[in-house]
Amino acid sequence: MHVHAYGAHAGDRPLEALTIERREPGAQDVSIEIAYCGVCHSDLHTVRAEWGGTLFPCVPGHEIVGTVNAVGSEVTRFKVGDTVGVGCMVDSCGHCGSCNEGVEQYCENGFTGTYNGATADAPGHTLGGYSRGIVVDQRFVLSISHPAEQLAAVAPLLCAGITTYSPLRHWNAGPGKKVGVVGIGGLGHMAIKIAHAMGAEVVAFTSTPAKRQDATDLGADSAVVSRDAEEMAAQANSFDLIIDTVAASHDLDAYVALLKRDGALVMLGVPEHPHPSPNVGQMIFGRKSIAGSLIGGIAETQEMLDFCAKHGIVSDVEMIRIQQIDEAYERMLRSDVRYRFVIDNASLDGAA
Repeated sequence: MHVHAYGAHAGDRPLEALTIERREPGAQDVSIEIAYCGVCHSDLHTVRAEWGGTLFPCVPGHEIVGTVNAVGSEVTRFKVGDTVGVGCMVDSCGHCGSCNEGVEQYCENGFTGTYNGATADAPGHTLGGYSRGIVVDQRFVLSISHPAEQLAAVAPLLCAGITTYSPLRHWNAGPGKKVGVVGIGGLGHMAIKIAHAMGAEVVAFTSTPAKRQDATDLGADSAVVSRDAEEMAAQANSFDLIIDTVAASHDLDAYVALLKRDGALVMLGVPEHPHPSPNVGQMIFGRKSIAGSLIGGIAETQEMLDFCAKHGIVSDVEMIRIQQIDEAYERMLRSDVRYRFVIDNASLDGAA
């Protein structure tokens, strides 16, 4: 079936209106009319071929919220009219150790990304949520229980939300734990909200003094200016967990010094250039660790959505029409958004 979409034919070309082909729903498939799609930094890097390996035409988008408009004959989890979401994955091998344990994001044979992943469907790779519709195996479709008026702000939970929820859960953030969040952007603002709702003491780290109030408004108990040596020193050896959302290369030692014995600094961003090598000594003498975390499995993503619905958590968003996407990318590069762009996919109806 033909679907209106927006994408690019080359990394040095702007996004434009496209008509793409979606498969007819198979027995296990769910067809979704997309209402909203969040805009992630990964979209920009991929569509502009900055990471290499981009398959064109490229239709980005992996923070998808919409309504089921058809289901396959063997679908049991969803029905027409359900409000659903699709995140960063639409398939995995289903039989490796990671898949068997419900952490498909670590699939040992490689999960299939919602866009730019190999697929039997034309054109040979997946096309994402900057489109009016998508067809996804029911195993990778998520139920959304937030009220209708919040659905646009739910979309970024499918990437930014789960990317921060997963390490907070894995490292047991909660009452009696002190959690730091480095960077107050698309990921960081979600980490603050979720850690606060989990009951942890939350301290935000920002290089910009003007963002101190933003951090506390989001739910942080306090904020530290990372460039202020005295403020940083006052936090030494006090954190159980620090979530680092900054994708630029920076000094990790400054944050390792703030961890308690057995504390963990968890990295969520991949820098363009490697971070300076950390001081192994202070890790050894405090049994401290630097770790990484990647999105979350399907079961954990559903858990996150339910948790956020229960606690009234959504992303802070700015709605755009699809025709504004290149402008939005430029603003995103300048950090000129609080804190996530979301596309009104109805704007695609007049785009082609």
